[in-house]
Amino acid sequence: MAPQVVDETAQRLPTRKGPDPAAQSAAPVVPAQAAPGPAPVPAPERIDPELLIAASVLLADAALTAKQSGAELTGALFSWRFGLEALQRPGWALGTAASCARALTASNGLGFGANGGLIGELARMAGSMTYRRPAKVAMAVDAFALRIKAAAADHPGLASPAARRLTDAMVAGNRLEALRAMYALIELLGVTRALTTVSPVIMELMALLGLLDENPVNDDFSWVTLAGGVPTTDPFLGLPSSVLKFLNPGPGRAERTEPDPILAKVLATSRNDIVSYVGDIGALGNHGLVLLRRVACADGAVRYVLLLPGTSFGLLSNSTPQDLVGAFDGLLRTDTTYTRAAKKLLRRAGLPTGAELMIVGHSLGGMTAMNLASDVEVSSTYRVTHVVAIGSPIDGKRPADHTTQVISLVNKHDVIPGLDGRGPASPNDIPESWVELAWLDESYDYPLSHAPQAYSDALRGEFTHHRDQVNKLISAYDGEVVGNQPYMLRDK
Repeated sequence: MAPQVVDETAQRLPTRKGPDPAAQSAAPVVPAQAAPGPAPVPAPERIDPELLIAASVLLADAALTAKQSGAELTGALFSWRFGLEALQRPGWALGTAASCARALTASNGLGFGANGGLIGELARMAGSMTYRRPAKVAMAVDAFALRIKAAAADHPGLASPAARRLTDAMVAGNRLEALRAMYALIELLGVTRALTTVSPVIMELMALLGLLDENPVNDDFSWVTLAGGVPTTDPFLGLPSSVLKFLNPGPGRAERTEPDPILAKVLATSRNDIVSYVGDIGALGNHGLVLLRRVACADGAVRYVLLLPGTSFGLLSNSTPQDLVGAFDGLLRTDTTYTRAAKKLLRRAGLPTGAELMIVGHSLGGMTAMNLASDVEVSSTYRVTHVVAIGSPIDGKRPADHTTQVISLVNKHDVIPGLDGRGPASPNDIPESWVELAWLDESYDYPLSHAPQAYSDALRGEFTHHRDQVNKLISAYDGEVVGNQPYMLRDK
């Protein structure tokens, strides 16, 4: 139940110490009467998400400063310079070491805040495994808790008792209670609705897990998330993104193929319209097919459009770049199998140097579109004029050419776009030159909210003004479609 603000002035009554004989003799006693009308209903607490986010930013800055202070203090204490001074002035060195130790371990100081360097990291790991909560961690946890509360203001599902039980357990670091709460939430709502309910703060919950468990090697995920960056490690084991390079090592391959009758029928009516592009991507499927389109534009120029579908959820890894391993790889790195295969496609298709290219991608396809745009070789060979990402976590990526127009379409019920660390409760923002169009529609549950059809239905229906805005931004590609060539991409 949400806390309430009680109007104290409505309940403030005059006090009397006892009967007043003079008053009783001067006037008859009149029975007390109740005030007319029903009793006032206490007003619910009004939460200002912007103030909560601002407070979380201050706490995050303080936590990161405390972390840096602990690293510098640890480094100074165990440096060779301090050892040399200790030989010359042992009394001073002993007092200084005692003061540093108190600052690093006292509850009114950094509270076991040693970190950095070999000795500092060993001390930090020892503290993590013995459930010490230094000042930096306490402030970080409070910052994440404020983010979660801010997100609940716009996502009422997070404020429900079942979801609050889960988030409160995660903030408290009680994993057993968090598991029980998650099980109860799934029993109440089902798997997809439960996932959708917590999706606005999924990064915060994973960061809390990394900070408050006894695993000392997965903390980097939490600190990068707190600072607003894109994590380069997984939140559970702390494995670095470089490991994915060995799990997804394919050089990439692109082969021309012919469209099947259903795809051919869809492509025959396609045009330069964002809803049409999303429909084309849906028709391509996610089993390795992509499409390169040649357009004779209204201004006489010939331009190209590359359509990139997203991930197949059938297997962790398959023979195409559109698998779950490729999805994690595309999120954390730019040089991926999907990117390499798409570059080979452009070369195989014979795009002339300097050709203008728009890349439209859904989910992993949107990440790959940004990876291609950030590739110096691609940007120096072709002119990537537009990247249109649909339901993609791209906010940590940047195109190599600053003139590339980035357009991001986000269904706020969709879990996937928030995996870059910039969710509804994140204080970080995107570059001013980017265009991000976000909405809430009726496709509440994930994965329905992530499907290309959900995006095309929204843009075709209630959010046609977003469709019109995107079409205006990509109007240079208006013209006659003179070539639709599907390609099959393989890992090798």
